[in-house]
Amino acid sequence: MFKDRVDAGRQLAKRLEGEYKDTDAVVLAIPRGGVVVADEVARALNLKLDLIIPRKIGAPGNPELAIGAVAVGRAMINEPVVRELGVPDSYIESETKRQLEEIARRRRLYLGDRRAIPLRGRIAIIIDDGLATGYTALAAVDAVRQQNPRKTVLAVPVAPTDTCERLKREVDEIICLEAHDLFFAVGQFYEEFSQTTDTEVIDILKNYC
Repeated sequence: MFKDRVDAGRQLAKRLEGEYKDTDAVVLAIPRGGVVVADEVARALNLKLDLIIPRKIGAPGNPELAIGAVAVGRAMINEPVVRELGVPDSYIESETKRQLEEIARRRRLYLGDRRAIPLRGRIAIIIDDGLATGYTALAAVDAVRQQNPRKTVLAVPVAPTDTCERLKREVDEIICLEAHDLFFAVGQFYEEFSQTTDTEVIDILKNYC
């Protein structure tokens, strides 16, 4: 159990500092909650902080049910669920476009005209406050790998065991402080898990301009 996202970030930083402190690594936070966790890591390890913004693609008529996710370019689709629900390609294409537009809007909101930190040849550490199905993290990893980093690391405080096992194949290293078989939601592992606001994200990122 983590007290809050700050506590989770500090614990994650302790796990990462031995190998990544004062290196060329870039911390890539997944908004919004992941920014609070990543801020603790970046400050403790003296690293640069940037964003990677994946967005869930929800099912028709049930946006909370993820059928995939997208961060840059191509969408990562859960094909078995899409087949089971009979989701047409036209819906996936239009929803992917809509989410890419939302990603661009959010990056402008959070970072203004600040350019993304180049990742080619560097270590990329992707951080969120926890994983559930892992599809947004998968989209984030795919987007990062397109930029040819030297090493891709996915680091989270908590996730289901099967999600961690599945994502191991997609990154060079995965760090999960708490992997659990009995998993209902990320928030069950936090004493305080209120929603992180856009204002909080913007205020944190101002420290890295």
